[in-house]
Amino acid sequence: MEQSLLYITEHLPFIDCLAYYYNNGHSAMGGYDGLTLLGLGLVLLAGLVGGIVQSRMLASMKQFSATPAPYCGADVARAMLRENGINNVQVTHTPGQLTDHYNPANRTVNLSDDVYATYSVAAMAVAAHECGHAIQHAKAYPWLSLRSELVPIVSLGSRLGQIVLIVGLVLLAAGSSTTVAWIGLGLFATTTVFALVTLPVEFDASRRALRWLEESGVADRAMHGQAQTALRWAAMTYVAAALSSIAMLVYYLFIILSHSQNRNN
Repeated sequence: MEQSLLYITEHLPFIDCLAYYYNNGHSAMGGYDGLTLLGLGLVLLAGLVGGIVQSRMLASMKQFSATPAPYCGADVARAMLRENGINNVQVTHTPGQLTDHYNPANRTVNLSDDVYATYSVAAMAVAAHECGHAIQHAKAYPWLSLRSELVPIVSLGSRLGQIVLIVGLVLLAAGSSTTVAWIGLGLFATTTVFALVTLPVEFDASRRALRWLEESGVADRAMHGQAQTALRWAAMTYVAAALSSIAMLVYYLFIILSHSQNRNN
């Protein structure tokens, strides 16, 4: 869950790089043109959407964290795993807030301070969602398998992509070739692919969670509706992260294209 909230922050170095680019080089080519303005607008719009979604998600979690429930997060997680025939996954506590996650490497459902021992609707919903990932793993859900296979590629692409793209944009500002920038853009694109692949994984985990909460009788109709609202806003943070990644990718694409056009004119 924490990935979506940190995604934009993790890529702030790119914003710093763009500030350098425009302050030191792009003004020499006549300032912003239509393409870069459009790209900047997309980034700002995606950031606005992301801020709204995150605010609504946090408000939803705060509201339903104060709504009492008959079971705590750990109880729900253990019951859901047991009733789905999963006996090799351990439910553990992890410190922090919004740090809940399923770790397929050591088969653990890790629940945060506000979820593990808390008797609230939000705790039940989050715990069930993370168990949804454990069920996906047990049943070899293809989108989860694909995401797991992409992790090492994305890890390399994200780290190396930042460096290469920064170098490429600086070279563009100096009037050099676009080759390095294109390579950096390709590496950065792996993070966008990962963000898009994450969407069906997260929505499916929420679907499994809500279905189990209803069928097991753990949540009554009112609690089920509240859990659905909480998980819907949590899932929307992943949508916002994907939109942000796409917008930033398009922005960098437009910068490179704009530079290429200026060189040809």
